[in-house]
Amino acid sequence: MNIGLFFGTFNPLHVGHLVIANHIAEHSDLDQVWIVVTPQSPHKKKQSLLDNHQRLEMVYLATKEYPKLKPSAIEFDLPQPNYTVHTLAYLEEKHPEHRFALIMGEDNLKSLPKWKNAEVILKSYPIYVYPRSSSTSKKTAVLETDANIIKIDAPIMELSSTFIRQSIKAGKNIRPMLPDAVWEYLDEMNFYK
Repeated sequence: MNIGLFFGTFNPLHVGHLVIANHIAEHSDLDQVWIVVTPQSPHKKKQSLLDNHQRLEMVYLATKEYPKLKPSAIEFDLPQPNYTVHTLAYLEEKHPEHRFALIMGEDNLKSLPKWKNAEVILKSYPIYVYPRSSSTSKKTAVLETDANIIKIDAPIMELSSTFIRQSIKAGKNIRPMLPDAVWEYLDEMNFYK
C-alpha cells in the first residue's frame, strides 16, 4: 500500500486538517493517509499543548468515519526529539509491505533543506505538497523541480490550531471549525479554557 504521512501536533485537529488529509487520500495515488501525532517534546513544556494521548484521541474521533484516514502514535515510543528521517526508517523496518510518502504544506517545503538528512528524505520519498496562501511568494527553486515533489491541487485551508485555542480561551464559538466529535471532546474535557 502507498501510505501518506501527515505529521503535526494536531492541538487540536481541526476541519482544515481533515479536509486536506481526506482530499489527498481521495485525489492522489495514496491508499491511506496516516495522521501522525507528534509527541510533546520533553524539552519544551508548552502549557497549551495537550497530552499526547488526548491529541491522539481527537484524531481518532475525527477520523473514525473515514476509512482512508488512520490516526498514528508511531512517534510516541521513538527517541526524542523526533526526526522525520528516523521515523521513516522505523516505519520502513516495521512495515516493509508499505511504501511511504510525506504530506506537507508549501510553507514546510521551504524549510525542508534545514531538516536532519533532508537530502535522504528528498531522494527516497515522494512528498505531496498542498498549497498555503500564507506562503511567501519566494520559491524554493531546487525543491520545486525535484521529481519527488508532487503538487496537490487541494483546497486552501487557512485555519490554525493556535487561532482555535485562543478563540476557545476567549469564549468564542468556534464549533464549525472542528469536527463534531472533536468539539464535543474539547467541550466535555474543558480544554484550552
